[in-house]
Amino acid sequence: MFICNAALRNKKMRANCSSSSACPANSSEEELPMGLEVYGNLELVFTVVSAVMIGLLMFSLGCSVEIRRLWSHIRRPWGIAVGLLCQFGLMPLIAYLLVISFSLKPVQAMAILIMGCCPGGTISNIFTYWVDGDMDLSISMTTCSTVVALGMMPLCLYLCTLSWNLEQNLTIPYQNIGITLVCLTIPVAFGVYVNYRWPKQSKIILKVGAIVGGVLLLVVAVAGVVLAKGSWNSDIIPLTISFIFPLIGHVTGFLLALLTHQSWQSCRTISLETGAQNIQMCITMLHLSFTAEQLVQMLSFPLAYGLFQLLDGFLIVAAYKMYKRTLKIKHRIKNPALRVEARFKKKSTSPKETSAFLEVNEEAALTPGPSGPMDLHRAVMPTGQISCAK
Repeated sequence: MFICNAALRNKKMRANCSSSSACPANSSEEELPMGLEVYGNLELVFTVVSAVMIGLLMFSLGCSVEIRRLWSHIRRPWGIAVGLLCQFGLMPLIAYLLVISFSLKPVQAMAILIMGCCPGGTISNIFTYWVDGDMDLSISMTTCSTVVALGMMPLCLYLCTLSWNLEQNLTIPYQNIGITLVCLTIPVAFGVYVNYRWPKQSKIILKVGAIVGGVLLLVVAVAGVVLAKGSWNSDIIPLTISFIFPLIGHVTGFLLALLTHQSWQSCRTISLETGAQNIQMCITMLHLSFTAEQLVQMLSFPLAYGLFQLLDGFLIVAAYKMYKRTLKIKHRIKNPALRVEARFKKKSTSPKETSAFLEVNEEAALTPGPSGPMDLHRAVMPTGQISCAK
């Protein structure tokens, strides 16, 4: 989540390490190069505004969460377990294999490994909503992965770098993890309560929040590139990895969910949760653990990863919408009686009954399965006689 300010972070780093002359991030003799300048008030305003907007966004997404379904995921956490396996099993393994395959410099390799060991980001919740995924599972996975990251991040990094000789110790951003949990759970809890008390109003809030979320993603992406434009370098290998890494995460997450017999809705959700990482947490950890000269070589990877995971997410959403539309058209072609009955119902029933009938037909159109003579027979029969046909 985009909730940390680099200027405040540098102050805290100096305060925490004022007694240590070996602290790389706070050496009094070291000055930040031009590529890492902090843009003062502009960055502060951007951080505050983005934090507030993300809080409102998570509140709106929380309006899609039902207490009954959320409790079922907590009581039988098979989907959450598969998601955590993808998050802290597949992603660190993929990062390690990419580092070995491309023979990267140690500094660049560390940026990729840290990214692979980070928990899931809130961006996955937005995309999950757009692809009709399981929002209860998505928010549960994001929250659980952030909590589990308190222990799994240092463990995964230790295992991945066991054979390496690191010149400095890695600093886990526990404070950032805590802030992420607060900004995630409190707005979602309010959204769940609104959905419980005022379900009709919560649907309106959810639709508005989904639109605002799309605008927020674009604004944050553009502003992030502008504020950190000096951090980019021209090394093509980290940029290539930042492009293929989230794609591999999405594909492997989907396949593992499929192999564990999750529903199609859960497979889409786990896939998006696997490939979407918490970019800000990765950047914070890099700032806390490495010197300014090393950051120049490292920061381009998380920035590029963030942009490419946005691009991948929009492409996945577009592909799903096209597939859904194609499936609906094919079903209507195979069952022309559905259109005839829809017109008949539109003329002879009240608006509420008509909308309910069309919603039932849409659900049937989007449910894969055989459509034989019995389906056509039931489609042209009056509604009251369907139960007899069964």
